[in-house]
Amino acid sequence: MSLKLKAYRFFIVLLALTFLLSACGGDGSDSSDGRLQVVATVSPITNIVYNVSGDLVELTGLVPAGADSHTFELAPSDAVTLANADVIFINGLDLEVSAIRMAEANLKEGAEIVLMGEMVIEPDEYVFDFSFPEEGGSPNPHLWTDPIYALAYAEIVREKLTARDPENADAYQANYDEFAKRIEALHAAIQAATASIPEDNRKLYTYHDSFAYFAPRYGYTVLGAMQPSDFSEPSAQEVAALIEQLRDGGVPAIFGSEVFPSTVVDQIGREAGVSFVSTLSDDDLPGDPGDPEHSYISMMVENLRTMAEALGGDPALMDGVDTGNVPGPDSSVKQ
Repeated sequence: MSLKLKAYRFFIVLLALTFLLSACGGDGSDSSDGRLQVVATVSPITNIVYNVSGDLVELTGLVPAGADSHTFELAPSDAVTLANADVIFINGLDLEVSAIRMAEANLKEGAEIVLMGEMVIEPDEYVFDFSFPEEGGSPNPHLWTDPIYALAYAEIVREKLTARDPENADAYQANYDEFAKRIEALHAAIQAATASIPEDNRKLYTYHDSFAYFAPRYGYTVLGAMQPSDFSEPSAQEVAALIEQLRDGGVPAIFGSEVFPSTVVDQIGREAGVSFVSTLSDDDLPGDPGDPEHSYISMMVENLRTMAEALGGDPALMDGVDTGNVPGPDSSVKQ
């Protein structure tokens, strides 16, 4: 999509917002029951917020389940949601540029946009790679697939909500403490499952590079990603080069995702002589909103089961992790 077309679409969104705010009486007021209006972007971040906030805030996730967070386009109605928000939690690191622009254009007085990625790592820790080349200027934004960074996100959420809603500080702290225990158990289980994989097999070749921060934490090597940095399908020349690289790399499996459907990944796997597994996920939580398994921790547990099974390890080592949300199923979250 050209920059001119993107700018035109954004202009149309702003015009639509003006109409919607007039029609809805959009004055940026809080919920009628007095709860904070909180907005988050991609599903894992929305879920991390929910695990700290529970139903003490009115929480809305902007990017629906199963949507590609890199190419998802906001609707004019999202501008109304952002205009009413007290706190907007955004991953940052150039992942949600359109959401930031829309939020800034409609931010009500006293509201806050929280760019969590920039708060967790410094520029010298940014990862530039196959999907996010340095010449493009935007680092890999997938901090949340590293559970330790996900916990850092939760800490930011606790601090921001406590500052705005001190009456519920104890509840936010209790939720955070329980979430931290579950993250610690997840971290230990990932270490155990990884140790069960033969060392030479701890290699990740994915369609989209979502594990750039996860991999060094747990001792995996990311060999590459099949999706070009412009999020298109790889060309015939690129496919040929990928097949050759896979043949030389000794990779037992390549991984895709339901969020990034591709017509060429299976072909690449067949021609390179490696198995293709399509169920890794970086922002699509298992189940549907409101289901017990619809959680960030559940997503990561399923990812590690998939990796361990495909790479020759023991997926059962992930079985003891509590994958539920701390406050219970997230049926109250607007998505």
